[in-house]
Amino acid sequence: MHSHPNARLTQKSRLRLINQHLQDRRPLAELAAEAGISLRCAYKWLARFRSGGAASLADRRSVRRTQRRTLDPQQQQHAVELRHQRLHLRHIARLLAAPFSTVARVLNRLGLGRLRNLEPKPPVQRYEREHPGDLIHIDVKKLARFRKIGHRITGNRQQGRSAGVGYDRVHLAIDDATRLAYVEVLADEQQATA
Repeated sequence: MHSHPNARLTQKSRLRLINQHLQDRRPLAELAAEAGISLRCAYKWLARFRSGGAASLADRRSVRRTQRRTLDPQQQQHAVELRHQRLHLRHIARLLAAPFSTVARVLNRLGLGRLRNLEPKPPVQRYEREHPGDLIHIDVKKLARFRKIGHRITGNRQQGRSAGVGYDRVHLAIDDATRLAYVEVLADEQQATA
């Protein structure tokens, strides 16, 4: 027998506890307190002894006794067809006479757990010109100038204010066909400057 390291009782001490209760007529609550286990645990060992004898007092395997259910291939195909008719998972489970959790697990594995996954996403419509110079994206970004180091470096919001210093404008042009980019920092956003 392989008792886990924190077990209060081994198979022999469990049998001794049961024998003291059945043969010596000692109260189970008293024996449980002496052994350092709960009364509920003592009753559990007593029930096991009565159902299977001394051999049933051994530790049981912790492996699950039942295997997860799954759908056979025909049921799975039927579930997929029903899902494509936009039926809810509970309704599909009812029609297949299968547990909801099984149907949900199978359809999630196939990527059909959510209704929005039934239709493919529409392709992103991108526009792209074939010849250089046909379409140029132009953008201007204003960046604030400063004279002193700011609060992000010093940690002090009161020190290092640079009010009224002005802005630099970053002009950006990208050709759509070649993706060639040109960037220049200029003083203003006037038409003559750009």
